[in-house]
Amino acid sequence: MRKEKVIFRYHPYDGKVIKARREIPYDVKLTARLVLDEICFNWNKAQLEAKLNSSIEEGNKEKFEQLREAYLDYIWE
Repeated sequence: MRKEKVIFRYHPYDGKVIKARREIPYDVKLTARLVLDEICFNWNKAQLEAKLNSSIEEGNKEKFEQLREAYLDYIWE
């Protein structure tokens, strides 16, 4: 019996190329968002604490009261 041979020819495609994109799983997206949110929260809180401490050292009561109101949002639980 003769073996059948299969020959494939490559024909370049001249049309528009569509690239497949993998979707990131929901739990990975959620975890990344929560971690980023926690990092931003801690950085903003640290910056606000530094400004509060500098206003105390300067003795500026008006600035302290203004920053205190913003800081209350970070410490209520």
